[in-house]
Formats: sequence, structure tokens, C-alpha cells
Amino acid sequence: MRRLGLALQIALTYIGTIVGAGFASGREILQFFTRFGAVAALTIVLAAALFAWLGAKMMLLAREIGAQSYEDLNMALFGPRFGKLVSYFMMLVLLGVTGVMLAGAGSVFSEHLNASYQLGLAVTLLACFLLLRKGMHAILLVNTVVVPIMLLFTLLVMWHTTRAPGADRWLELTNDYSPWTLWLSPLLYTAFNLTLAQAVLVPLGARIQDRGAIRLGALLGGIGIGFMLLVGHIALSANMPGISQFAIPMGGIARQLGMVAQWIYIFLIYSEIFTTLIADVYGLSLQVRSRFNWPRDLLILAILGVSFLLSQIGFGTLLSTLYPIFGFVSLGWLALMIRRSARSRHRTP
Repeated sequence: MRRLGLALQIALTYIGTIVGAGFASGREILQFFTRFGAVAALTIVLAAALFAWLGAKMMLLAREIGAQSYEDLNMALFGPRFGKLVSYFMMLVLLGVTGVMLAGAGSVFSEHLNASYQLGLAVTLLACFLLLRKGMHAILLVNTVVVPIMLLFTLLVMWHTTRAPGADRWLELTNDYSPWTLWLSPLLYTAFNLTLAQAVLVPLGARIQDRGAIRLGALLGGIGIGFMLLVGHIALSANMPGISQFAIPMGGIARQLGMVAQWIYIFLIYSEIFTTLIADVYGLSLQVRSRFNWPRDLLILAILGVSFLLSQIGFGTLLSTLYPIFGFVSLGWLALMIRRSARSRHRTP
């Protein structure tokens, strides 16, 4: 029972770290999966399997080398010289992502709550700072609350979709994309999200001594991510092609579920932004602290300050600039993780 409880905590944190604002909005599902038609269900299965397998390998490797931050993992994968370069690049991108998430939080306040964009930034920064003072415990706690609500909303969407016309359209949609583009898409999606997830999964894996709990947690996390991807894909497919015109496709589906569901969805969008934000700030603070012996609170304030400055650029501009670049660089990281996993398989009991 203790192992199962620990595995569930790992799984919920894993899901909450992967499922960010792009996922909850439906934009990532549409971009990486639904636009490829019926074959997308198979690519979702592939992505879920990679999440379960490589998520476990990442945490086990972090445990094996006693990693203090994601830089230690990158040095183990790339070697001392290139590992540091990759970590510096990751630090810049994670700073950019924190700016994106903070800008997204401000956008939720301005677009859905009729409040000031700057008020949204201020509330989010204060909540983030107060929670992160508690360290990894706060991240585990937030995801333990948010992810079950997200799963319940996913079940609600699934129930609504099965009763609506076009529920089986996900089995019939066609596409004109090449097989190369189709099968590269889930690899890009997995690589990008797993690389970002290092910020939390590496320190999480390093502090857990139970290898079985890590494996089970990664498996449950991969299944949960795959389930949510598949339900989102089926719901979006039922509303294709019109739903692809929405900036927030899942928002259009949520409106069909009634006012209560809309408010739950707004809460989830904000929560997913917030969980990604605290995960990235936490990972960045660990890396910077390994170089400079600054007080933890001062580091968190400094990172949040940079994020605030970046958030003034705006959500859409940051998203469209940073994410494509990081996605392709992440493919190299994914290839090295797979290579390392294959080489260490015979040594893993």
C-alpha cells in the first residue's frame, strides 16, 4: 500500500507536469495528433508508451547518479562539456517558458474573469512564491488536487462526446500528410514535454528510493497522459473541421457542456498554467543554487522577477517563438535518452 500511494503521487505529479496550458486548451492535441486523422490514435499510444518508458528511465537514472538538478542528468547523457551547454540552453528556455506560463495566467484573468492582466500576474506570482517556499512538497500537493479534477473533467468530456453526433468520427478522418510527418509528430511532442519535465522529474526521482514505485508511477502517469490525449482527440475529431478554427479548441467544447463546466474548465486552464510554472521555477532554482549559494527565497524571487519581465511581451508571441525551437532541439535529447536506456537495460534489475 505504501508503494502504491507513492506511485500515485509520482503519477499525479508526472501528469500535472506534462499536461500544461497547451494540452488543456486542446491546441497541442490538435497540432500533434488530431489533424492526422484516424491514425492519430496509434500515435497517441506510441506517445503514451514513450512517456511511461522514458519517464521511468529518467527518474531511475536520476536516482542512480544522485542528481541534484537536471544539469546532472544532462551531464550524464551528453558528457561534461556538452552537458553544461545543454543545461545552459535549457535554463534559457525554462526561463522563457515561465514567462509564457505567467503571461498565460494574466490572459486567463483578462479574457475570462474580466480582471486586469497585471492583477493576474501579481496573484500568480504571490501564490507561486508562497508555495515554492515549501519545496517539492508543494508541487506534489498541488498536483494531488488539480490532476484528479482534470481527470474528472476528461471523463465528463468523454461522456458528452459518446452521446453527441459524430462520436465515431475519429475512426474515419483522413489526412494528406506524409508518413514521415505523421510519425515524427508524437516523437516531437514526447521529446519536448519530457525535456521540460526534467525540472521536476529529476529531483523527484533522486529523492525516491523505491525503484518499483518509480516504475509503477511512470506507468500510471503514461497511461493517464495517454487516456487524456485520446479523449481530447476523440472530442476534437467529433467537432472537426470547425473546431480547428478556435484559438482554444477545448474551450469551444466546454461551452457545449454548460456554465458549470465552463467555470471548471477555466479553473483547469489556470491550474495547468500554474502547475507548469511552479515546476519550472523549482527546477531552475535547483540548478542556479548548485552554482551560487544564494538563499532559496532570493533565488525564487529573482526567477519570478525575470518571468514577470518576459510576461510583458505577451502570451502568443512568446509561445510561437520559443516552443518550435525547443521542440527540435529536444529530439536530440530524446535520442540520447533512448540510447542510454537501451545500453543500461541489461544492468537494470
